[in-house]
Amino acid sequence: MKSAAEIGFIFDWDGVVVDSSKQHEESWELLAKQENQVLPTGHFKKGFGKKNEWIMRNVLQWTDQTAEISRLGEEKERLYRDIVRKTGLDPLPGVKQFIEEFQSQGYRAAVGSSTPKANILAVLEITGLNGLLADIVAAEDVEIGKPNPAVFIKAAKLVGLPPEKCVVFEDSLGGIEAGLASGAKVVGVTTTNPEEILRDAGVGLVVDSFEEISVERMLALFE
Repeated sequence: MKSAAEIGFIFDWDGVVVDSSKQHEESWELLAKQENQVLPTGHFKKGFGKKNEWIMRNVLQWTDQTAEISRLGEEKERLYRDIVRKTGLDPLPGVKQFIEEFQSQGYRAAVGSSTPKANILAVLEITGLNGLLADIVAAEDVEIGKPNPAVFIKAAKLVGLPPEKCVVFEDSLGGIEAGLASGAKVVGVTTTNPEEILRDAGVGLVVDSFEEISVERMLALFE
């Protein structure tokens, strides 16, 4: 069996550690209302797991001006943080227990997400997870977002291991593509996509929640 020094864990954020899709969708709707803009049909699913810059240019197409895209993205995330502070948010079932289990055995982990760092830090505080996931690679830490593997390659460096010795937990198809491209083992979580779609994407394991996950089950992916 591999030791704690040989395996690392990398968590996507939205849809893996927490499910804040409703709050994100609401923040886009509030932004559109503020800006007197129209949201295209199916915009949320098309942009799920992608950086705001990509969403603005490729899905919403409200503007092609870099400064305006930046302003809109920052305002969207401010609205999101206001929403989650008002409504609260809980970690997805089993997440906290799994993190505590592997940390007690000496395994290391990092977050690898397309979410802005300010959102992650705010939610860590709201959920009581602050201190458990201190190493974070967020949207602003990479030039190119998922499905480019840069976010997971950088997260693996924080863990101190090559991606090939890490397990990535993902729910989005773009994130799965990024995880596999990095060389990591990928576990698909069915928060956003059903099991058959995740399996077709090439993940090594599909789970409905972290209540199905243990350190031993993760180690078995490398056997």
